[in-house]
Amino acid sequence: MLVAALLAFPAVVPNSVGNLGSLLETFLPWAGLAVPALLCLALLRRSVLATVSLVLPAAVWAMVFGGRALPADREAAGDLTVLQHNVGEENPDHEGTALALARAGADLIALEELTPAVRPFYEDVLASGHPHRAVVGTVGLWSRFPLADARPVDIRPADVGPDWNRGMRVTARTPQGDVAVYVAHLPSIRIRPSDGFGSGRRDESAAALGAAVASETLDRVVLLGDLNGTLDDRGLVPLTSRMVSARRGFGFSWPATLPLARIDHVMTRTAVPVAAWTLPATGSDHLPLIARVDL
Repeated sequence: MLVAALLAFPAVVPNSVGNLGSLLETFLPWAGLAVPALLCLALLRRSVLATVSLVLPAAVWAMVFGGRALPADREAAGDLTVLQHNVGEENPDHEGTALALARAGADLIALEELTPAVRPFYEDVLASGHPHRAVVGTVGLWSRFPLADARPVDIRPADVGPDWNRGMRVTARTPQGDVAVYVAHLPSIRIRPSDGFGSGRRDESAAALGAAVASETLDRVVLLGDLNGTLDDRGLVPLTSRMVSARRGFGFSWPATLPLARIDHVMTRTAVPVAAWTLPATGSDHLPLIARVDL
């Protein structure tokens, strides 16, 4: 009963103590593993009642996550193919990463952790297929289509200095019309004994990004970014309440060696992300996420 309640109503766990609510929501799909574990215990106890009662949490998990458990339709048609990737500051093979992204066939490629030292790798490799680019701080966008009106988006937490630039907005002039494209890298989260799930800065930055999207004058908006949070995390409500994401496929993107959470996202407003899935690992600690969007 407790497992079923947490799956259905994770918001009952408060964030007032160590942001435990957001921690639960980050890994909420994995709470379903409690069902087979409890089934083993029920069989060991030879308890018919305990075994039958597990139908409830199993049914709740299926209702909440059943759609995501279906594989993404990679053949789905869309007007726009977009790719999101945190290339990783510690990536030992940026040239190989750039080549893999260039081969993915995306119309738009958004990158984060694009430091000045590694930026030339991506400029050189992506230039032929994506001649238009815009870079602000450590985030950038490469495009097959012309770009205009590129500008920073201030998503800095209050205690961060002005040299921290991890948000941008640009207009992509697609064959279907203008689209406002946002690229963002929200602050990372650390789990520490002193403050628990340290999502305060991330939440503050998400609120600023949500406000920027809300004030956007173009109808069609595409957000590409490493948001350091999942769709279930209440800290991203300023974004998830205004935008939609492809719902089929879990698309776990981090960590690349054993993906446990989808913290890289493609979200849209007045457009439909018809499919999204991850690509094979690069040298980054994130997996690339590719999506098709119907404008």
